[in-house]
Amino acid sequence: MPSNKNALTRIVLLDKMLADRYHAYSIQDMTDYLERELPQYGKDGGVSKRCVEKDIEYLEYNFPIPIEFERYTIDAHSAATDRVYKKRCIRYSDPTFSIFKGKLSDEEKGILTTALSTIGSFDGLDGFGWLDDLNKRLGLVEQRPIVQISKNLLENKTLMAEAFSAIKVKAVVKLKYRMFNTSEIREVIISPYLLKEYNRRWYLIGSADDSGRILTFALDRLISIVILPGYEYREAPEDLTERYEDIIGVSYYEGAGIHKIIFWVSDKSAPYVDTKPLHGSQISIKGDKEKSLRELYEIPAGGSLFSIDCMENYELIRELCSYGEDLKVLSPRHIISAIKKRIKSMSKLYDT
Repeated sequence: MPSNKNALTRIVLLDKMLADRYHAYSIQDMTDYLERELPQYGKDGGVSKRCVEKDIEYLEYNFPIPIEFERYTIDAHSAATDRVYKKRCIRYSDPTFSIFKGKLSDEEKGILTTALSTIGSFDGLDGFGWLDDLNKRLGLVEQRPIVQISKNLLENKTLMAEAFSAIKVKAVVKLKYRMFNTSEIREVIISPYLLKEYNRRWYLIGSADDSGRILTFALDRLISIVILPGYEYREAPEDLTERYEDIIGVSYYEGAGIHKIIFWVSDKSAPYVDTKPLHGSQISIKGDKEKSLRELYEIPAGGSLFSIDCMENYELIRELCSYGEDLKVLSPRHIISAIKKRIKSMSKLYDT
């Protein structure tokens, strides 16, 4: 093994890249990666391209077990010049090989079995056959699933599996999708971050490779997902979990403010709204606050008052309108105006 003090750490990190089948690494990519990662292990980050070449030469010709490498060329995208070029890459010839593969302890097998049974609702779907393979290869005992997702929710199942894998390994992908209002088909390159379900529909969320804008794609509008190993993955610019905490649904409008929406719900629907909130911020308004609001606004007798703090979007207005005469928004005025506009359009539709 190379003699300097960073050698073992470098070999561990190189093994990870050489075993990766979703990204394409050149010698320069590996050098840059080691420069970034070694300081996190308390090691000197000074690594030269020649040093990496020697490490790979050691693995190929002097390592205690035989290792075969595959050298290949791909089309890669240069962010600096915005051009596609030929990049020479290297990886293990055997896609299942890794120097540091180890056996699981009984405790680790138990934890993994529970985890796999929990996501077992994906079992049998196109593209998720690796769950069965993983169970068999690890010798895990089958358990009854703890959580089950209706398979009716999983449109375009193969694409869901492909999106899931791309997110997991942080791979850039090219999407081909059908526009919502036309039959036009477009292509876009994104770094995928999240699969999100809303109202029995799945969405893929990621950032555009050219602009960095966060984009949302309904899974049932996608035609294909192709992994682009020659493109550099763009990390999420923010915590997407927090991003979607401020809205209902998936329609997020950059720069939109968060509004406190106060609304009345009839006695018939109040128990349902109370136990199944419209939004995570929902609170029930009672006591002196409720009394003052009833004096301030024209509110039907009985019922209950609630408030939520979220952004205005299409899904919010639709949700508020879905309760019909059992829900009345009291403030703010622009939300009331949006609801009135929706009601007038519905009335006009039925009057014709």
